[in-house]
This record gives sequence, structure tokens and C-alpha cells, in this order.
Amino acid sequence: MSQRHIIESEHAPAAIGSYSQAVAVGDTVYLSGQIGLDPHSMTLAAGIEAQIRQVFANLGAVCTAAGGSIDDLVKLNVYLTDLTHFALVNEIMASVMRQPFPARAAVGVAALPRQALVEMDGIMVRGAAAR
Repeated sequence: MSQRHIIESEHAPAAIGSYSQAVAVGDTVYLSGQIGLDPHSMTLAAGIEAQIRQVFANLGAVCTAAGGSIDDLVKLNVYLTDLTHFALVNEIMASVMRQPFPARAAVGVAALPRQALVEMDGIMVRGAAAR
């Protein structure tokens, strides 16, 4: 039976609740939701584009701490308070990740923590990008 390993990165916002940034079981890593918080100031980035970029940076930092990269994500969930920003998510995602892209869901939500405009979580498999 595989043991759980808690993943933490100082380059992503510290958990602000009763959760871990990520949990690894074997080569599979389950990433908690990230919003556009700057990991050092813990302030929310201004505007949707900056928040999307910060979310990807935060996810990437957690992936790196887990021994992989953002390209090892096999599943990505995107939560937006305004689905008209979905095209911008696609554009930025294509600039920060390599193909093949992960499976993905996009969900419109009424609200997110700290009045964020976007949140993302995902599942990573270490070494998936190399396979």
C-alpha cells in the first residue's frame, strides 16, 4: 500500500485552511485548488489575466516541489466566476504548458475564496510529460 506524502512549496501560497498544497500517493499527486495569490505577500493579483498567470505559477511551483512539472498534469479543473474569461485561460495555458494538454473541465461558479476570479486544481503523474 502506498503511503501519502504531503507536498509543500514556499513558492506557492501557504495553505489558508485545513488542507495541504498537494498530496502524493505513489507517482500520482493531487493538487489543491490555487487562486491568484502571490505566495510572498499573500495578496490577490489584480485583474483576471494576472490572476490566471499567478494560478499557473502557483500550480507549477507545487508540481516542481512534488518532483515534476506543470507539463506532468494529466487533469486540470478550472473554476471561473465569469466564463467569458475561458478564452483567456486557453491562451495563457497554451503559453505555459506543452502539448499534449491535460484533460480539463471548466466550471462557472458564483464565488471563490478571497473574491478571486479564477481557481484551478489538478492531478499530476510524475514523469507523465516524458512518457
